[in-house]
Amino acid sequence: MSKKISLTRYLVEQQRVDGKIPAELRLLLEVVARACKTISQAVNKGDLGGVLGTADSENVQGEVQKQLDIIANEVLIEANEWGGHLAAMASEEMEGIYLVPNRYPQGEYLLLFDPLDGSSNIDVNVSIGTIFSVLKKPDGSVGVSEQDFLQPGAQQVAAGYCVYGPQTTLVLTVGDGVAMFTLDREQGSFVLTRENVQIPPDTKEFAINMSNMRHWDTPVKRYVDECLAGKEGPRGKDFNMRWIASMVADVHRILTRGGIFMYPWDKREPEKAGKLRLMYEANPMGWLVEQAGGAATNGRQRILDIAPSKLHERVSVVLGSRNEVERVTRYHLEPGSEA
Repeated sequence: MSKKISLTRYLVEQQRVDGKIPAELRLLLEVVARACKTISQAVNKGDLGGVLGTADSENVQGEVQKQLDIIANEVLIEANEWGGHLAAMASEEMEGIYLVPNRYPQGEYLLLFDPLDGSSNIDVNVSIGTIFSVLKKPDGSVGVSEQDFLQPGAQQVAAGYCVYGPQTTLVLTVGDGVAMFTLDREQGSFVLTRENVQIPPDTKEFAINMSNMRHWDTPVKRYVDECLAGKEGPRGKDFNMRWIASMVADVHRILTRGGIFMYPWDKREPEKAGKLRLMYEANPMGWLVEQAGGAATNGRQRILDIAPSKLHERVSVVLGSRNEVERVTRYHLEPGSEA
């Protein structure tokens, strides 16, 4: 780009010039971005900052927490609780919602986040990230309750993630396409580096955890078998497989060059609809992918149309290049599909 456009300028233009967002939402997104910069600094220090390794605690899902999980969660809460833009927050790391303390003004937005996605990669220096979603508090509701958060993903007003890798990159949508910002460490600000991001409708890359193959449902096995068959198979082309075990990093690759990401339902825990969290991961990532021309389903229906029934609801996820997602979804809807 011929001139550097900061995140602040981009958001001001979304608010003032294009009328896409109100001022309160612009300020909220700037606060989230500042929190991501703080998390990025902690991630970059690693052992030098004494932040690696596990903590002596588990989150609400029963997963052992990393020290950076807790640090990132606290950073996001402390950065956002006092600004006057939020009524409450919800985090993958907390059992219930976090109400903005009475000593601070309360706003009209609700913030949800996965403070540090890809925790298994923290100690081995592989890309991880923060995922966030913003909802509007329902009109007429008195106070704030968990029920206020249970909105379909189609009602998001902003969503994004920050990936902490070789570069720190913030990816954002406010419903007007997808923009990417790279952290300029010398200037201390996010700078627009890509806008109007588009995912190619076709791809030769798929991302899935192959170690779970024996547990998959028939439609997923069918799709992956066809990919693995290569040029000699029914698809008539060779596919590459990628799997980083960090949704942020896998989705970032797809937004950058296309592909399909799958974390399907499997038979290990058949009572659960999937592994990933609808509110903190699937909804924001699904909206970003759709805004970039891709598709996101649970194998049977559009993810953004799912009405959540609880805060930590899980869901099967298939997202990325539109034609591939539609193929996997079609396989699930054919007669004889098991799950």
